[in-house]
Amino acid sequence: MADDDKDSKTEDPSSRKLGKAREDGQVAQSQEVKSFLMLGGALFMVAVMGGWIADKVALRVRVFLEQPDTFHLDAVGLRDLLARLLLDIGLVLAMPIAMFIVLAILGGVGQFGLIFSAKKITPELQKISPLAGFKRLFSVRALVEGVKGIVKVVVVSAIVAALMLPRLRTPELFMDQDILVTLGQIHRLLVVLLISVVTIVGAIAAADFAFQKYKHIEELKMTKQEVKDEHKNAEGDPQIKSKIRQLRMRRARERMMARVPEASVVITNPTHFAVALKYDMDMMSAPVLVAKGQDFIALKIREVAEENEVPIVENPPLARALFAAVEIDHEIPPDHYKAVAEVIGYVMRLKKATKR
Repeated sequence: MADDDKDSKTEDPSSRKLGKAREDGQVAQSQEVKSFLMLGGALFMVAVMGGWIADKVALRVRVFLEQPDTFHLDAVGLRDLLARLLLDIGLVLAMPIAMFIVLAILGGVGQFGLIFSAKKITPELQKISPLAGFKRLFSVRALVEGVKGIVKVVVVSAIVAALMLPRLRTPELFMDQDILVTLGQIHRLLVVLLISVVTIVGAIAAADFAFQKYKHIEELKMTKQEVKDEHKNAEGDPQIKSKIRQLRMRRARERMMARVPEASVVITNPTHFAVALKYDMDMMSAPVLVAKGQDFIALKIREVAEENEVPIVENPPLARALFAAVEIDHEIPPDHYKAVAEVIGYVMRLKKATKR
């Protein structure tokens, strides 16, 4: 079942799923990148800062060799001396330590940016389950990590052996030269050794980072149904959207019908179109269309108009023109002033005649 589920996940993860995984702290990260940066920092410290650090430490330690008679060898004196020595050396090593801390932070932030997620530190029973731990122990990821560790050990050991064995075969050379020359040679050898190791670890880090990105995408892949469901959730369920649209249309139609009794006249086609116009000579500069409809809606407008004794005038060309050109609650355009004025004038005359 697990294989079938994996085989069905053929779609790349959406940006929404990637974002959700990031919020949960699930990102692609390579420990080899961090190792590469730390080794690079060590190389920089040895090659560039090594002499400065050695001079500062030697300056602090020289007092032990030059003025041993000034030390108090009682408990308090030794404690103060040791505290001062540790403080002095700590101040010298503060810069390299700070550099390693910054590199360790950059090793993570540089890969996936800043993430604030409490889920990674939230206790879960699955994390302490022996069965889950056993599965992780023999997973593909664990196998890759194991192979990667073996490759690193073999390569680094080979580099160390290639550089150190020739020197170990001729130890007498170190006995016949000045100690400063020997220290210089050891420093150069250490720099070359670190450069070689950093180069190899850098290549491993680049390959591992690419693999972790690939593995991360593979773990988050989605089935076609998941993509459809997510798209549906993002855009909204079409059925729900349709129901909401129908509800809005019904409410808008009810509001429109409620205004038909206020109309001054309803112009019809006679059954296919109907428009209701309202005009108050003292309050309006032009008639306003308060309701319009076609077929069934037109019939309802006629019924409401008849129930409320609103005059109905059949004028098919004008009804079709106003239906197409004027929106609800808008004034009629000047092109139709003359035709509408004739209709309203006719209605007004009809009302006067009725009153008489």
